[in-house]
Amino acid sequence: MDLYEKIKELAAQKNISIRQLEEKLGFANATLRRWNKNKPSVDKIQAVAKFFNVSVDYLLGNEELKKTNKPVDLKKVISEKKPTSWDDPRIDWNEWVSFDGEPISDDVKKMLFAIYGDKLTD
Repeated sequence: MDLYEKIKELAAQKNISIRQLEEKLGFANATLRRWNKNKPSVDKIQAVAKFFNVSVDYLLGNEELKKTNKPVDLKKVISEKKPTSWDDPRIDWNEWVSFDGEPISDDVKKMLFAIYGDKLTD
């Protein structure tokens, strides 16, 4: 599987389109698609790897994907972001919370923020 195919697969797992990914990373439209023919810069590959929480070596096909289920300290992560609402664009709930491997709904995000919001903000 080539670089672009891996990125497409990772994006599908996160339920985002390639275009949405490019927007989140600040890439021009069709940047990722062109990676089939042109070699991307290291900083762009690193940005994609960081976004998906995988290694650059995985994206380049030099190692297998190593999934870790290490616990995330939600209070620590969110306290660094200091969200003002459940849908604050600086937080990515799907990175931290899922149910049976699937993203949680907006209603659940709202409830979590309502329950823990006072503990998550200053």
